[in-house]
Amino acid sequence: MTLEQSTAGRSIPKQRWRRQLLAWFDRNKRDLPWRKDRDPYRVWLSEVMLQQTRVAAAVEHYRGFLRRFPTLEKLAAAREASALAAWSGLGYYRRARMMHAAARKIVKEHGGKFPETAAQLRELPGIGRYTAAAIASIAWDEPVAVVDGNVERVLQRALGKRLGGEERWQMASDLLSRSRPGDFNQAMMELGATVCLPRQPKCLLCPVSTMCATRGELTLLEKPVRQQKREIHYALNCRNGSVFLVKRPKTATLMPGMWELPEITATNGADETWLTLRHSITVTNYLVRVVQGASLNGKSGCWVTKSRVPTLPLTGLARKILRAASVI
Repeated sequence: MTLEQSTAGRSIPKQRWRRQLLAWFDRNKRDLPWRKDRDPYRVWLSEVMLQQTRVAAAVEHYRGFLRRFPTLEKLAAAREASALAAWSGLGYYRRARMMHAAARKIVKEHGGKFPETAAQLRELPGIGRYTAAAIASIAWDEPVAVVDGNVERVLQRALGKRLGGEERWQMASDLLSRSRPGDFNQAMMELGATVCLPRQPKCLLCPVSTMCATRGELTLLEKPVRQQKREIHYALNCRNGSVFLVKRPKTATLMPGMWELPEITATNGADETWLTLRHSITVTNYLVRVVQGASLNGKSGCWVTKSRVPTLPLTGLARKILRAASVI
């Protein structure tokens, strides 16, 4: 099925779409650090960081990670714990583990030379169809389309219909600019991220609105996920320039090997709470209460000097608490 056939006879002018979208992107693309060049290592890092992470948060962590590991070889030579420490605060730590494993594989099996095709990239740990296509098209101009949430939303609104799994990729490929595939993929994602927004699309600013079947009116079929609420308590114990931390076991389902403050049972009175903050993970909103000097009840952990704490692979919540407490 082609792009023209997909809308019950309505024709979408692909050439005009490509021309107008790319012209808009050239004028309006955001000034992001990973767009300074087409270094595949940096493209890869940015694409992995942008999974489940807002652009504003990714920019700060991207620069910090590159200061620690400016090259693929530096990342491959580092310990996994060091990679996790540099990733700390971004969450979804499996991404960092897979990046570290992939860097080692590239150095060991490819002589440090980054694979140049989407098919080869997909053989690396943690690189799926989307990430492989993004890297190959942006770094090497391979004419392969990407489909993420933003691209899917743009396509569905433009076509005026819901798209199934493989159909999304077929439509994206049909629309892709073969002369500027990397820029076109970025333009489609940029359009979805800044103009074709999920709830309040800015159709008056859209460069391809005259070719859109719905002008943002495609009704959402999916029910919003109900957010859960939970209250948790942690102990913050400091002495002699050190803080007491515990390490999650390597067998843990979530964030294995990461460091955090010891979790304790609920306190009896609000006066015992020294610090309160909020933290969200996927569909759960946490009210976090921190008790200073609470009894550890024989919890296994260790005292870590404050100067060493920032180098540890901390959970995002632990880093947030320690920053709020001015420990780091």
